[in-house]
Amino acid sequence: MGKKALETSNLFDIITRMDTKDTDIFKVLANETRLQILHWLKEPEVNFPPQDVDPHTVGVCVSSIQKKTGLAQSTVSHYLSMLEATGLVVATRQGQCTYYRRNEEAFSQFVTHVATDL
Repeated sequence: MGKKALETSNLFDIITRMDTKDTDIFKVLANETRLQILHWLKEPEVNFPPQDVDPHTVGVCVSSIQKKTGLAQSTVSHYLSMLEATGLVVATRQGQCTYYRRNEEAFSQFVTHVATDL
């Protein structure tokens, strides 16, 4: 078997071991704005104005995230829904605002999974 065929075979093996959630996470991470949101949420006290709640345990209000991105509210809500569907962020509704925070456990599990299984 030639080197090219072996590389293709290894890639096929990797792809077949990936489940739908893996590919969904990679798709979500392929967007620059979604990556930026995740980066901002890593240090919410540095990247957003003070919140009415603890930004590390509850999150950052969607309106603050929307203002920082400069995108339409519907676009930001869609991006955050995608991040939430993959488990990378957690949403908490309080009053009239939905707050988003990073799910560090999900990040840790994903990194471990990529390092050991892919």
